[in-house]
Amino acid sequence: MQTLKQEAIELIANLPEPVKIEDIMYHLYVLEKIKKGREAIKKGEYTLVENLKIEIELWHS
Repeated sequence: MQTLKQEAIELIANLPEPVKIEDIMYHLYVLEKIKKGREAIKKGEYTLVENLKIEIELWHS
């Protein structure tokens, strides 16, 4: 399992040249959000699509 530092280095190394600091920051931000999402799923902290559809329908009624 890679460390966070190793993941960041790999991510940056795989970005195309030329790259702006904003691009690096954005990709690191997305990586962090994905990691947090996966952790939430492991903890059972998610909502099924079917339940979201019902909730959205309630907003419109």
